[in-house]
Amino acid sequence: MHPKPLLSERVANLKPSGIRKFFDIAATMEHVISLGIGEPDFTTPDHIVQAGIRSLQQGETHYTSNFGMLGLRRAVADKLNELYGLSYNPEKEVLITVGVSEALYLTFSAILNPGDEVIVLTPCFVAYQAEVILAGGVAVEIPAFMHNNFEPEPDLIEKAVTPKTKAILLGYPNNPTGAVATRETLLKIAQIAEKYNLIVVSDEIYDRLVYDHEHVNFASLPGMRERTVHLGGFSKTYAMTGWRIGFAACPEEICFLMLRVHQYTVMSAPTISQFAALQAISHGEEDVARMAAEYDRRRRLIVSGLNEMGLPTFEPRGAFYAFPNIESTGLTDEQFAEQLLQREHVAMVPGSAFGESGKGFIRASYATAYEKLEEALERIYRFIKAGG
Repeated sequence: MHPKPLLSERVANLKPSGIRKFFDIAATMEHVISLGIGEPDFTTPDHIVQAGIRSLQQGETHYTSNFGMLGLRRAVADKLNELYGLSYNPEKEVLITVGVSEALYLTFSAILNPGDEVIVLTPCFVAYQAEVILAGGVAVEIPAFMHNNFEPEPDLIEKAVTPKTKAILLGYPNNPTGAVATRETLLKIAQIAEKYNLIVVSDEIYDRLVYDHEHVNFASLPGMRERTVHLGGFSKTYAMTGWRIGFAACPEEICFLMLRVHQYTVMSAPTISQFAALQAISHGEEDVARMAAEYDRRRRLIVSGLNEMGLPTFEPRGAFYAFPNIESTGLTDEQFAEQLLQREHVAMVPGSAFGESGKGFIRASYATAYEKLEEALERIYRFIKAGG
């Protein structure tokens, strides 16, 4: 008689986060310049912090509705209407979550049956495939390429559709490449979704950080609102990563299933964070503009610096990442990241952490101070000149 396994094979077989690996190593070293974690170096604007403090002082220390505070849900719905002309019922179609990471988990738990397939465009955020797998689904990776500005290629997407395909997962503006999908490309993906009756999960956490290009909200495309789960949050736009607050906006039948999982796992997002988020979305536009302008300045510095030292770098159109190709160094992306960290104390993330199509690239977050970026570029150049 064979003993039953005590641990979940599904969880045990998950690939550890390539981001956290290098972050943890860097944390043990001195004088490291970290270009690894996708976290704004800005502190949360003071008026947002004060709103959170006031909520505590006023005794707002209890659970909210499982859906989240109605006032915040209304503000989210109003902002989506203002920006994209979308109309969501804040009482039934908006859910406040513990960051977009939880929203991803809730989405796939709500829509997937065991063995259902989700087409995942890569390179992508490291959690995408894992969240699909944790919900019992199968992640089908479809690559995007630098020669096509890292945009998704609709023909490849359609070829990957099978009778088991349930959804397409999009993440634009993109982490790690900084790519922004054009309206033309997204319209073609919309046609595929309609043709094969697919749900589209659109992670648009970086929608307010776009440079010289148009961000197209997927749910705003003709016929797509009713088959799209729109995911957004406050971490990147308002420098609120530690507050852990996000949201989902989607059709009522999907939202209620997401709520069912949410209420049995976390019950409700942190109350203090919800009050802070309400302040941010209602009064934070000047902060968004100020931070986006500074990211743009840093973007131009790091892209030109990497290109000048012989690392071909796609000019990011959104988010706050550069994604240089390092194949000319003769090192793999893992070797490049490890040796750069050990020799020059600059932390970056191997492109392979973001999917197979990220091999040969490395991700550099420019969400750090301009002066530190200048120093990091000098160290990277020194590393390359020394032969890696």
